[in-house]
Amino acid sequence: MTTPEICGIVLAAGEGQRLRPLTGAVPKALCPVGNLPLLDHALRRLAGLGLTGPDRVAVNAAYLADQVITHATGRAHLSPEPDGPLGTSGGVARLRSWIDGRGVLVGNADAYLADPFRDPGKDIAALLSGWSGDTVRMLTKPCFPGDTGGFSGNRFAGFSLLPWRYVTDLPDQSDNLVRTAWRPAESEGALELIAYEGYYLDTGTPADYLTANLHAAGGSTLLDPTATLTGTATESVIGAGAQVAGTITRSVIWPGATVAPGESLTDAIRATNGLTIQATRQS
Repeated sequence: MTTPEICGIVLAAGEGQRLRPLTGAVPKALCPVGNLPLLDHALRRLAGLGLTGPDRVAVNAAYLADQVITHATGRAHLSPEPDGPLGTSGGVARLRSWIDGRGVLVGNADAYLADPFRDPGKDIAALLSGWSGDTVRMLTKPCFPGDTGGFSGNRFAGFSLLPWRYVTDLPDQSDNLVRTAWRPAESEGALELIAYEGYYLDTGTPADYLTANLHAAGGSTLLDPTATLTGTATESVIGAGAQVAGTITRSVIWPGATVAPGESLTDAIRATNGLTIQATRQS
């Protein structure tokens, strides 16, 4: 069986309203997790599958689009949405001419995935393995106890694979893939659920964003080589050029941010502009 040609899309147009005020001046896709912007986590995962460069990877942008475009220029085909985000479906539909008959692996920029046994890309390779090019595939984790909805007891885990025949039918308007692709494929008997063996978290809220960072730190402190730590840090993430002279515990310090002598932060996010958000981590 011939393996269908694949391209990749990272959806990075969202405003990140649930992450406000952190996303007041920085788009959600560029918020750092483990000292790497979320968008770079997604691009690295696609690169692990051999999908790199503007011919094989696209990134859309709407909210604070200039920042996303500047960050991804040269690494991906760029798809601005000047009238506002088109949703997960509309963002893919707008790229139809670029996709041009290929299957498309679509990832959400705000998805945090980590597998201790597989490198990024290799951890989601099962999405592509043995694919016929005719079905819709979805990366999944089991639903949380008590949750309703989902897909046969499973929840979406950040990436899905669409065949060209589904891309051609996507409406060129604001919409979501749940309605335009995933549910129709489920009704058709053409939805394949692929279990993700690693850790997955949607970083859409401050609490989940903090949790993702602490997971990336692995129970210790992740310190960028250009940061300065003269205070005390426990189970935290400290970004490039940050200066920590106070005490931080289970906290995220953004690149260039400062924690003054005598200052103490616990379960907090300190942004570059001095903004501090309390965010109890998720269990």
